[in-house]
Amino acid sequence: MPKLLGLCGSLRAASSSAALMRTLAERIAPEATLEIADIASIPHYNADLDAPPEATRLINGIGAADGVVFVTPEYNYSVPGLLKNAIDWASRPAYQSVFKDKPAFIVSVSGGFLGGARAQGHLKYILNGMLAVPFTGQEIAVPHANAKVEDGRFTDEAALEFPLAELQRFVGMLRDGG
Repeated sequence: MPKLLGLCGSLRAASSSAALMRTLAERIAPEATLEIADIASIPHYNADLDAPPEATRLINGIGAADGVVFVTPEYNYSVPGLLKNAIDWASRPAYQSVFKDKPAFIVSVSGGFLGGARAQGHLKYILNGMLAVPFTGQEIAVPHANAKVEDGRFTDEAALEFPLAELQRFVGMLRDGG
């Protein structure tokens, strides 16, 4: 069974991206494991320092995973600093990090009409710079996401249908070896 590591770009308790990640983890469970990484405690990236234990756990988790699942909100037309910081720690050494050749599945959410599409574009650009392999398919951008969450879970079945189907396709690709 494929092993996935989830990286969520929000700290907010009522976060729609965290709710969507939790719901995807529950729904994909018969086909893959999706462990959600804790990136909140990773200190700010500093190239003068060795990786702190929190970053080392993340790096080891990415290395052990068959693929990485990103669910990110859009902050100021881009990815949140929290997510970028975690990526920066795991992106070293340049072009030889645990992200090299690592399959990546990307979902963006926002409270607005575009569903975080700009953040998704930036995230793909960042991942390409680390030689990760973004999953090829239609972009998964969930608009008006805040209204689709109840009790910490993503509840809009119609809006969940497409991300889940694409995640199942991603898992199938991993299971089939590429």
